[in-house]
Amino acid sequence: MISRYARAPMVALWSAQSKYKIWFEIEAYACDAMAASGVIPKEAAEQIWARGGAAEFDVDRIDEIEREVKHDVIAFLTHLAEFVGEPARFIHQGLTSSDVLDTCLSVQLNRASTLLLEGMDKVLAALKAQAYAHKDTVCIGRSHGIHAEPTTFGLKMAQAYAEFSRCKRRLETAQKEISVCAISGAVGTFANIDPGVEEYVAEKMGLEPEPASTQIIPRDRHAAYFSALGVIASSVERIATEIRHLQRTEVAEAEEFFAKGQKGSSAMPHKRNPVLTENLTGLARLVRSCVTPALENVALWHERDISHSSVERGIAPDATIHLDFALHRLAGVLENLVVHKDRMLENLEQLGGLHNSQRILLALTQKGASREDAYRLVQRNAMEAWQSKISFTDLLRQDKEITALLSDQELSALFDTAYHLRHVDTIFARVFEGAGD
Repeated sequence: MISRYARAPMVALWSAQSKYKIWFEIEAYACDAMAASGVIPKEAAEQIWARGGAAEFDVDRIDEIEREVKHDVIAFLTHLAEFVGEPARFIHQGLTSSDVLDTCLSVQLNRASTLLLEGMDKVLAALKAQAYAHKDTVCIGRSHGIHAEPTTFGLKMAQAYAEFSRCKRRLETAQKEISVCAISGAVGTFANIDPGVEEYVAEKMGLEPEPASTQIIPRDRHAAYFSALGVIASSVERIATEIRHLQRTEVAEAEEFFAKGQKGSSAMPHKRNPVLTENLTGLARLVRSCVTPALENVALWHERDISHSSVERGIAPDATIHLDFALHRLAGVLENLVVHKDRMLENLEQLGGLHNSQRILLALTQKGASREDAYRLVQRNAMEAWQSKISFTDLLRQDKEITALLSDQELSALFDTAYHLRHVDTIFARVFEGAGD
């Protein structure tokens, strides 16, 4: 992980010090539960908290021990015993390494989700603001990159708001599903530890007990979690790609804010490149690259193996840190987006009303023409408009087969842009009132 694409709060969550703090809490809460049931002395549990609760763990020392014992949890427990002293013999009774590692990962992913949801809320707020600001800002809609029919820039933002609202709900579901605790011992049978310990630790760590662990938490939960992150990343890329296309010189309908003193190219002083949204496209690829390994982690040998471990040590911090950064960057792009209304109108009228071809088609069928004949008549004039650059409106008025069915007044009425946008309020109500806004 490089600092260029990382925010401090998310990075801190995945630090070694943070991890060891969580490991200690899991072990100490387990001791509390065992002390309450008389398995270990109450005084021992109290001393473990007193001597380890405020400790700053020596990461270098733990690494030194691990180089000898070749086991990260044992290295941590050995270091912990160095300052806890005699009561350390009661730590980790009946637990396996997976109990600590998996429960810790659940805590980290839960907390990472909370940070990600904060980023999602920033994106949603920016999208909503742009949607209402440009609710009536008319622009051409495109399919296959080609002019289709009119829409508004506000509708583009409203559609993205609806999409990110779904993404937020998916993340909330994924957060709930991943927030489970496993303190069930070897092969998950609770042979050497009471299920009540798991329940107590889960409550203290803000988790739910895993109903049936197999020494590890089943990895379908993690697969669903990283899949949700992958979908969010794709939604980030979709809106980023939209902005990149709109910033192209030939389109020039919207662009990233270009700050005073900013430079676009080391060679060409005139350049204003969409670097932030291009960066978002790349970050989305990185997040999605974590999905397939998470899916492949589901099928482990029998009650457990550790083929998933190396994968998760990489993808858990990488995916959450990259997506966290991407969400905040996207929010900033949207908040400062420069929208060129005049250019949108210029592009809308570029083809002389060609975007009304469907209206003409439907009007001809209402006048008695077959759909096949109507399509032929409209397409004939549309293709000539493309090739000759003559106004589509003028070509229709010169076509005797068209004017035999539609009067000049009727033709003019069919070129009213407002017709295409008469249901914008309905769509906004569905998006924002339906979302509880």
